[in-house]
Amino acid sequence: METITIEESSKTPYIFMDPEKGVLEIKGRSIPENSIEFYKPLTDMLSEYSEQEMRKTTVKIQLEYFNTSSSKCILDIFKRLEVMYRKGWTIEIFWYYDEDDEDMYESGEDYQSILTCPISLVEVKY
Repeated sequence: METITIEESSKTPYIFMDPEKGVLEIKGRSIPENSIEFYKPLTDMLSEYSEQEMRKTTVKIQLEYFNTSSSKCILDIFKRLEVMYRKGWTIEIFWYYDEDDEDMYESGEDYQSILTCPISLVEVKY
């Protein structure tokens, strides 16, 4: 499986997925015109990735803003990871938020309440 790297733009986040190292990073703003289409390469890769031998996967999400359609795509990504977690994979999710960004903190809490796999909320200073 190939590594995915999608460069950040003014409307889309940086995405990096290295299936060999078990690392997924999403960082920036997520307000694409078509969120489903934008996140499709990543969700497709996660489907293929989940069929591999169980391993540890570290996920780092550091968004400064995301729209409603992106939130649904992020939840879809988390749901795919949760299936893997339930199968015995070690899944570590880190949700980074600016110390002054209460909305992003609450979004992380919302995802924590929806999922059974653990999400660590990490405060950062920009």
